[in-house]
Amino acid sequence: MIRKHSITLHGHRTSFSLEEEFWDELNTIAEQRQIPLAALVVEVDENRDPRTNLSSAARLYVLAHLKAAARREP
Repeated sequence: MIRKHSITLHGHRTSFSLEEEFWDELNTIAEQRQIPLAALVVEVDENRDPRTNLSSAARLYVLAHLKAAARREP
């Protein structure tokens, strides 16, 4: 199920929609990196292609993270 999530980016409130599985994985990544979820989303936003919306950028970030983790496993 897709849910809308609100966050403050650069002092402005915004919202983006993500499936629960992607949201849960973003939370897990933030916990692993020991940073607040909001800081992770800011990082995703700052590094995304300007032609890509935040929802898509978050999904691509999670995918890249999982692929990198899979390559590291024996």
